[in-house]
Amino acid sequence: MTISFMPYQELTALAARHAVEGNDGTTAIEGLRLHRCSAPTAPLHTAYSPSYTLVLQGSKSLTLGRETYRYGVGQYLLTSLDLPVASWVVEASGDIPYYCLCLDLKMERLHELFDRINFQPDSLASEGYRGLTVNHASPDLIDATTRLVRLLDTPSDIAAMVPLIEQEIFYRLLTSPDGPRLVHMAMSETQSSRIARAVSWLRLNFHRPLKIEDLSDHVGMSPSSFHHHFKAVTALTPVQFQKHLRLHEARRLMLVDGLDAGNAGHRVGYQSPSQFSREYGRLYGMSPSRDISAVREPSAG
Repeated sequence: MTISFMPYQELTALAARHAVEGNDGTTAIEGLRLHRCSAPTAPLHTAYSPSYTLVLQGSKSLTLGRETYRYGVGQYLLTSLDLPVASWVVEASGDIPYYCLCLDLKMERLHELFDRINFQPDSLASEGYRGLTVNHASPDLIDATTRLVRLLDTPSDIAAMVPLIEQEIFYRLLTSPDGPRLVHMAMSETQSSRIARAVSWLRLNFHRPLKIEDLSDHVGMSPSSFHHHFKAVTALTPVQFQKHLRLHEARRLMLVDGLDAGNAGHRVGYQSPSQFSREYGRLYGMSPSRDISAVREPSAG
């Protein structure tokens, strides 16, 4: 089967009707977001949760650790656990906006499918899979995705049809080349699932001092194995991962809650203001005060 251009035309038309530039992309379908952007953007440091993101028009890039991923029309980004990234729209204009859709992955639905499809974990590689990947969408995946987004035009069908179509989308992802990485994340006794549990712990406790021995013991791994698999899955060491979480939250506290740099740094776990400013500058390219002023300046203007 070959991919015709028509599915992308329909999906783009649907996105044009329902996506609102500048908001969070929320739609009437829970877990489905549609994004529109009319110009390239600067890098945005944020956290990606488990999700399936399909580009409909334009292109986007992101960095995870020192790795850069770029994806465009017909490609999807699959994220299988929470990851701190920097992302930016590369191709977009007023005439040809960037459009993408993002669907949250629901692990309970994936577990239901495991039982029906009878995945065999012993047949999967034992090494940890990277927590995100870019791939080309199959015609079947595009078809199911199109039918899901069409429901925005018939709201009365959403409650009955969304669970069925979501299940088909998850099935297409599970039976794609990226299926094993989802299985690894969802099954309880794989190395990747242990790393996913460690990531969840870090997201809740990033402000606390990090002891690798305690965290590795918490997820049932030796410190050396934990460190190796954590970097294999996230492209970051546990300390780097914690640092990104801390700095992202500190930036949010300064932008949204109005905290100054000293209080924001202390709130997320830094005891030294100078260390906080130094590490903030390495990640964001400038000091906390200059960065926050630069973000606020356009709004003030």
